Amino acid sequence: MAVKAETLEWKRRSVVIVALTVLTSSQGILIAWTKRAGFYKYSVTTANFLVELLKCVISLVALFRVWQNEGVTEDNKLNTTFDEVKVYPIPAMLYLVKNLLQYYIFIYVDAPSYQVLKNLNIISTGVLYWLFLSRKLSNIQWCAFLLLALGCTTAQLNPSSEHVFQTHMEGWTMAIIMALLSGFAGVYTEAIMKKRPSRNINVQNFWLYIFGVVFNFGAMVVQDFNAIAERGFFHGYTMSTFIMIINHALSGIAVSLVMKFADNIVKVYSTSVAMLFTALLSMGLFGFRLTLPFCLGTMIVSVAVYLHSQGKAT
Repeated sequence: MAVKAETLEWKRRSVVIVALTVLTSSQGILIAWTKRAGFYKYSVTTANFLVELLKCVISLVALFRVWQNEGVTEDNKLNTTFDEVKVYPIPAMLYLVKNLLQYYIFIYVDAPSYQVLKNLNIISTGVLYWLFLSRKLSNIQWCAFLLLALGCTTAQLNPSSEHVFQTHMEGWTMAIIMALLSGFAGVYTEAIMKKRPSRNINVQNFWLYIFGVVFNFGAMVVQDFNAIAERGFFHGYTMSTFIMIINHALSGIAVSLVMKFADNIVKVYSTSVAMLFTALLSMGLFGFRLTLPFCLGTMIVSVAVYLHSQGKAT
């Protein structure tokens, strides 16, 4: 019986690792793929709005299945109190800005570089845990942060140009801002979810995503109302745009499931493998060339991510 349980757990973890790796690897590639002549023909605010709407729908469908199997209980009922709901607008707003920047950063970086620079959010998340939640960081984790910064910098070195880095300052600035926003939002969201651990994750996701829908609708109206009114909501959309939207929605759901049900090593494996897959796929799709600094930087980042996961302070 114990062997069957271990086998089932191993299979479940393997599926999560593979799914998260595929989703993470394809995320940057799909955003880059939707650009035409270096620009987005579609409105990025409409795409972001659809991502949040789809996540909201997926959470509701999953919740309906829970109700069918378990019935409506105190922990999975959708109606709630103002005190529980009032905390969700903050992370929803942070994710709004971070997710919009995710599109604009591709003006300055390629998909492999984006995948490497994304790991800067490990530093921001760790430091924010230390500052605001008084979570101790081990010496190994502090060393991992330094290695991570070194790896990201090394990967962006440009050996064949007079410019020191492949990525422009604007790209670095956006990557750092995204890391800070992701760190703040991640720490805040985790604190919300673990404040009431028995609460069904689909209910928690629904309230987070419904505020995301509202805020993204507001951003869409403010930024692109005239363009949408003149050309239509789906102007410039292609099949790759819809695939990207589905990918982003599933990625968001997958990350929340990993936070709730899997351990940190799942994210470590998926992050490290995703950097390699993104680089290899970009070579064929976009003519990306592997350089020695990029390979060395990616290896350093992978080691740093692993050390960070293994160096948790007790």
